[in-house]
Amino acid sequence: MANEVPLLQLQGVTKTFPNGLTALRGVNLEVSRGTVHGLLGANGAGKSTLIKILSGSLPATGGQIVWKGAAVDYSSPKAANDMGIATIHQHIPLVPTLSVLENVFLSEEGRWRRNASIRRRFSELCQRVGYWLNPESLVSELSIGQRQMVAILQALGTGAELIVMDEPTASLAGNEREVVYRIVRHLASVENKAIVFVSHFLDEVVALTDRVTILRDGQAVVDAETRDLDESRIAEAIVGRQIVALERAALKRVDAGAPVVLELRDLASPDKLEPISLKVRAGEVVGIAGLLGSGRSELLHAIFGADPDATGEVRVDGRLLGRSTAAAVRAGLGLVPEDRMAQGLVPGFEIWRNTTLPALDGVSRGGWLPDGAQERKRGAEAIRRLSIKANSPDILVTELSGGNAQKVTIAKWLFSDVKVFLLDEPTAGIDIGAKTDVLLLVRELAAEGKAVVIVSSEFEEILAVSSRILVMRDGRCIAERAGHDTSEHELMLLAGGKSANSAGAQQADAQS
Repeated sequence: MANEVPLLQLQGVTKTFPNGLTALRGVNLEVSRGTVHGLLGANGAGKSTLIKILSGSLPATGGQIVWKGAAVDYSSPKAANDMGIATIHQHIPLVPTLSVLENVFLSEEGRWRRNASIRRRFSELCQRVGYWLNPESLVSELSIGQRQMVAILQALGTGAELIVMDEPTASLAGNEREVVYRIVRHLASVENKAIVFVSHFLDEVVALTDRVTILRDGQAVVDAETRDLDESRIAEAIVGRQIVALERAALKRVDAGAPVVLELRDLASPDKLEPISLKVRAGEVVGIAGLLGSGRSELLHAIFGADPDATGEVRVDGRLLGRSTAAAVRAGLGLVPEDRMAQGLVPGFEIWRNTTLPALDGVSRGGWLPDGAQERKRGAEAIRRLSIKANSPDILVTELSGGNAQKVTIAKWLFSDVKVFLLDEPTAGIDIGAKTDVLLLVRELAAEGKAVVIVSSEFEEILAVSSRILVMRDGRCIAERAGHDTSEHELMLLAGGKSANSAGAQQADAQS
């Protein structure tokens, strides 16, 4: 084994784009069969470019790719797949109008949809990973977690020997993540596959990988066995400095006499939400904790008027909202959705155009004729205020890293008269430095008197910013806790099905 040739080697790989931007600077990487190789780095470090080169979506400018000991040159995702490399992208490129079965075997030709053998192959794939989906379900009807599983089955269906997983757990709850972990371990240890695992969750990198490569500014600054590293060393290598943790003790308590900005009265939706009533005051951050499928995202969409079946009342500053997103925006609600590219941004637009969309009247002559110079000025201000890594507001949002794209989805509401920010997984899929920036921004918004409702799978993050936390399960609000009186442990117990009394007792035992 010690002398076995690595399955994949990158030797001095570089990438310079036509605009002069150098994304990779002589990167070396070795991945062996039967191992999980972590690939880490801050947003903009070069991870996405490296993944695109591996997947065949981009050609390298220099260096060499060696596959099974021989230099190779491939220039398309199909060529990469044919060679034995499959990539599971962060923004899952599935066809929503096709079924699970059709998506899993999308690359195969012929009239296989009527062939019983393909269904047997699908069942065998599900059996291999221990996760079952209805093959006839449309992908558009699936949760993000279920779509992630479809993408994994799709990669396995190609027979790939190397699987690149780009943030496979970024939008998943704890129980769904455990499924992915189990699958990854099975593929490496039992099926002898090689896995390149890209993640921003340092704990899962330490627990799951055998070796880690860390990119910074397009260079590999760390290449080491995982057992020789810890989370602190990894974090420092990623950002080039020590991240200062957010201190929960610094949270200011909300004035009980502060005006109520957002009020829900029996807000409900058939098969999604049971009636929920809630008041959120100016300067308050309310966290929504819950596992995947708990109804947390559905609650935000119902508040924002994006659920046509929702019933009950939503009031802003005491005024009843009409049941539409346009009415919500006019009343001062701003939603940062979980799926930023599909719902939060216009991919074909530049930073400045995305930033100004919700409030064009503020950058228009006479309130109706957009002023390009003013729009670009606002885009530049967004770059400055949120430390977006971009040379110009003219850059397309599709060219930004995940963390910087997320900052644009938030920035577009900062220049509007938003009173209530609804943040759905605002830190999903972004690095620890960008996460800190976003969480600090949440605190700043509250300090300015804004009301914030934030959904996050990371209970530690909810605790870092929330003065009050609601726990959801099966579309119901099952518990409410003050941020300073609870813990990740208790929130996980509650979200996982423990009764409020039982979880509270276990929390007390843990603290005693």
